[in-house]
Amino acid sequence: MYRSYNCGELRNSDINKEVKLSGWVQRVRDKGFLIWIDLRDRYGITQLFIDSEKTSKDVIQTVKSLGREYVISVSGKVAERESKNDKIPTGDIEVLVDSISILNKAETPPFTIEDETDGGDDLRMKYRYLDLRRNVLRDNLIFRNNLNFEVRKYLKDQ
Repeated sequence: MYRSYNCGELRNSDINKEVKLSGWVQRVRDKGFLIWIDLRDRYGITQLFIDSEKTSKDVIQTVKSLGREYVISVSGKVAERESKNDKIPTGDIEVLVDSISILNKAETPPFTIEDETDGGDDLRMKYRYLDLRRNVLRDNLIFRNNLNFEVRKYLKDQ
């Protein structure tokens, strides 16, 4: 099983639950003994937390080798975040990582895959398959799909 929850669905009510998440590494912040990873899937972002003094050396070694857009799977316990982030739905929690595995390595993409990307239009069109991972484009595709579904359902019922 690759996941027990999506990255966008964990909340305060899930604190102290054991979870398994999978997704793309969006950002790694290494402050020496403390490491934070932003894990993203199509449903949202969840912050992962690794304390080097409390985590196994194998996990630390794997975390140190991570790059942007690597696909990983992690297991851990949901905890309340010390510094909350009101900008994202999962900003009240973080996952304390017990184990981590790299499912697929990736080359560094030519632009950041975030809502505010640093890639120009030509670059984004060349790497359209990467650009489709951004929330704005994904939401547009989902909206178009839902609209087409409702129109077809209406026409079928006539």
